[in-house]
Amino acid sequence: MDDTNNQNVENSTVDSSSTGTYSANKKKKISWKQFAKENLLALQTSSFNLFIVVVIAMIIMFVTASIVFFSTVKGEEQVMVPNVVGKQLTTALLEMQAKELYPKIQLRYTNSDDDAGTILTQSPEPGSIRKAGERVNLTVSEGAIANEVEDFVGMNYKNVKEKFDTMFKKTSRPMLSLGEPSFKIDNSAAGTILAQTPEPGTKVSSPTAIRLIVSSGPEETTTSIPNLVGKNVAEVLSELKNSRVVFDFTKNIATDEANAGKVVKQSQTEGTVKNYSRISCEFAVPSVQNGDNITDLFTAQLAEFPLPVSVKLEAIRPDGKSVEIAVINHTGGNVTIPYSAPRDSELVLSVAGKVVARQKAD
Repeated sequence: MDDTNNQNVENSTVDSSSTGTYSANKKKKISWKQFAKENLLALQTSSFNLFIVVVIAMIIMFVTASIVFFSTVKGEEQVMVPNVVGKQLTTALLEMQAKELYPKIQLRYTNSDDDAGTILTQSPEPGSIRKAGERVNLTVSEGAIANEVEDFVGMNYKNVKEKFDTMFKKTSRPMLSLGEPSFKIDNSAAGTILAQTPEPGTKVSSPTAIRLIVSSGPEETTTSIPNLVGKNVAEVLSELKNSRVVFDFTKNIATDEANAGKVVKQSQTEGTVKNYSRISCEFAVPSVQNGDNITDLFTAQLAEFPLPVSVKLEAIRPDGKSVEIAVINHTGGNVTIPYSAPRDSELVLSVAGKVVARQKAD
């Protein structure tokens, strides 16, 4: 009886002795080493199983590396843009530096020297969230462009006006401006400034208009009238260059081709008149415009000038090159100039360097 029981136990359990055997079934005993060897051999012979194991291992490595990378690397720091408008430049720079922001500075004149060095505007706006290292645009005041009245007596009014136009071109409310001048007959050359208000050296703290008294030239100054009848465009323009007479040209179609491109009539051809008196002339244009040039009359309507100014007419050719046609002294109003210019060029009239009128030569 005891032998039978011992046999049953032996067939259903693992022998715990040093031989290390395993009962794979009740009738066959297999060692641990044998079992491992057989299963490992089965794994090695299955290439699909090996591939799956390798792929899973690579995925695990990639996921682990990504988690480590993104957990250790931080993005650029976000900062709030400080409000520096109204502060001095040095204070603004320190505040920008503390936020690791970099200023880009532009300078602008204002109406008061008290503003010098003060931040006028900034971009981006205060309170904006930006990345550290970004630029912030700051507009800084240079103070007033002028805070004291200069001495203009003896200077030419036209030159002073051009200077003011240039100085205060970008200023909406300049500290100094020129009021309408008063003219006075004087032995000084026409356009010479004789007196001014306020006096030279006067300090200004608010927008101030300067009143000038300007010479209109000696009394009863006269000039001889040039006779333009029968002259062609080149000859007419040569006369106008140094003339102190303003010619008002009208045009008609030439009935005689011999007169085409010439002055055929003039209201007064001899004697003397006051400087820059106006004389009427009639200019005949060709009935057919042949060749590469167009001969015609340029016309423009300008403001009346208190003094004669230099007026220039030039032609911009189709190839972009500029050709000077005429430079004359004129008092404004109705401006008429005979010309001969390349076909399809653009005629440009300018006063003191500023374009005031355009016309096509066609």
